[in-house]
Amino acid sequence: MHGFLAGNRLQLLESGGEYFPALIAAIDAALFEVHLETYIFSDDSTGRRVVAALAQAARRGVAVRVLVDGFGARDFEAGLGVALAAAGAEVMTYRPEVGRFGFRRHRLRRLHRKLAVIDGRVAFVGGINVIDDFDGGVAASARFDYAVCVEGPLTARIHATMRHVWRLVRWARVGHRPPPPAALPHEATGSGTMLAALLIRDNLRHRHDIENAYLSAIAQARREILVSNAYFLPGWRFRKVLLAAAKRGVSVKLLLQGRPDHLLLHYAAQSLYERMLSAGVRVFEYAPAHLHAKVAVIDDDWATVGSSNIDPLSLLLAREANVVVRDATFAAGLRASLMTAIDSSAREIRAEDLRRRSWLARLASHTAYGLVRILIGATRYAGKRYAE
Repeated sequence: MHGFLAGNRLQLLESGGEYFPALIAAIDAALFEVHLETYIFSDDSTGRRVVAALAQAARRGVAVRVLVDGFGARDFEAGLGVALAAAGAEVMTYRPEVGRFGFRRHRLRRLHRKLAVIDGRVAFVGGINVIDDFDGGVAASARFDYAVCVEGPLTARIHATMRHVWRLVRWARVGHRPPPPAALPHEATGSGTMLAALLIRDNLRHRHDIENAYLSAIAQARREILVSNAYFLPGWRFRKVLLAAAKRGVSVKLLLQGRPDHLLLHYAAQSLYERMLSAGVRVFEYAPAHLHAKVAVIDDDWATVGSSNIDPLSLLLAREANVVVRDATFAAGLRASLMTAIDSSAREIRAEDLRRRSWLARLASHTAYGLVRILIGATRYAGKRYAE
């Protein structure tokens, strides 16, 4: 895969307990600009803390730009966004449910990225929305998710993709293409030793970049593949390389949701378990809370953290962003975190568990899988990647 840059420092952040203090501290230290993208921006204690930091930055003269998704954060502009705008921040919505001329937009084409860049010197990439980890107290423990804090040359690429989408949304909103935001006083320079790349998914030049990076790394895996993904419903190409890896002796472990928040995708994913297990793939379901991670570690020095699920919505429709890291220390840290979750908080799904399922549960899984295929086929985006 091309596009790797040397000289980066990346810090793994596990769940909101590590992510939000780091994000807010960076916003509080901002001198010139804060640019933030998120799919969900909830009006809860976490959302209000982040808004307070953003508003304070705007009031002291920092250029604050916040872009939210029109489905995941449909009420943001009329809610928390009002206080931000009053403080001098710019707030926009990507593809509002109702467009400029009153038509309703396609709900599946979403801004699913979770990105932030502060002063062009530090960036955040991951799967963590601006929302309370504990989901209103429903879960016994915090939502399980990851982000990374990036310093070094890669921040410029993260910043560039955010500026590009901001200009597209501004153009769609006001009807003319605005000039790019003013350049920052300095560019990020090498501050570490890690090799890293930014992968995005859009509908033009980067439609399959994230998926292809996974496929290449899995096809070349020699020892271990460890994937944790909230919504795991891969197409046939992905399934083929994953099963081939297991059959050639690579240890393949999947850490998936055990406490689902979208039942249709959960049951559809379960329809794949039998074939995975028969090929030697080990499947674990995380039960203490909602698993929202989108990460993987392959062999000793390949790792990815980002917003992209391994399902047709992320891989074929939504705007996504992942960081891929080629660094043994970073990969080891992510692997250790995932293995702790597997060993302490997950239940392994075994062949006998599947055989004991009722006919009604089996029917639900196969029906869910068929419905997802029909829905994706109706979008005309899937092509052959999700055909049998």
